[in-house]
Amino acid sequence: MNFFNDYKKQIFTIVAVILAITAVISVGKKTNATIIDNALGLVITPVQSITTTVGGWFSEKIGNIKGENSLAAENEELRAQVELLETENKRLSLYEEENKRLSELLEISQKYAEYETTGADIIAKDPSNWYYTFVINKGTKDSLDSEMVLISSGGLVGKITETGYNYSKCQSILDSRSSVSAMSLRTGDLGVVKGDYSLMDDGLCKMEYIDAESEIMKGDEIVTSNLSEIYPAGITIGYVKEVVTDNNGLTKYAIIEPEVDFKHLSTLLVVMDKKEEVEIK
Repeated sequence: MNFFNDYKKQIFTIVAVILAITAVISVGKKTNATIIDNALGLVITPVQSITTTVGGWFSEKIGNIKGENSLAAENEELRAQVELLETENKRLSLYEEENKRLSELLEISQKYAEYETTGADIIAKDPSNWYYTFVINKGTKDSLDSEMVLISSGGLVGKITETGYNYSKCQSILDSRSSVSAMSLRTGDLGVVKGDYSLMDDGLCKMEYIDAESEIMKGDEIVTSNLSEIYPAGITIGYVKEVVTDNNGLTKYAIIEPEVDFKHLSTLLVVMDKKEEVEIK
């Protein structure tokens, strides 16, 4: 393109002269070429050939450039459409995930319809993969208080330990400081579900002080018992993964796999009624 721009006027001049000469020669031309015609033909024909070749080359180059520009514009348009579709898919995925969480909360609230509950989102947590301690986005302005129970899809999460104006600090049943009176739903055998340092990294907890004569076994559902001062009875905690007899031979303990997915916990329900308030009612 630089060569054509630099010598554009000269090229057009040469082409015009050649065409004029050709026109003069063609006028009144006889069947057989004269000696002068042949001489001029020897000069003009190569020039015409060169002119045709150069013109074709320039036409091809200009066509290629136009084609490249058209393809670039088309690619840019397609890229913009792809980005728009990806953004739309992400937005729809977020809506789908939000709808799933809300549906789960609705299902939980219906399961525990006898309690007044409110939904809350987790906004911070401890640095581990599991939710031992975490913070939710509601506090005293929402009538929340310490010792209120937390539940989520599947069952028991833990309790509130401290409340601020617009946040609350919480403790899950995986935390080593947690202790929940519990029982086997099948057999009624009692025990205490606690967090355990050796198990918490695997998302498990331990049910201690089980009588050696108990018939508790692998697969049994463990729920909160009516002996708890904080937790209402009958809330699912998890399922027995393993039963072990203590060295003293008088008691057993069980490894419990919580029903709540603590690794992907994001939304939960706060039971607004404290146990003593529920009993008074």
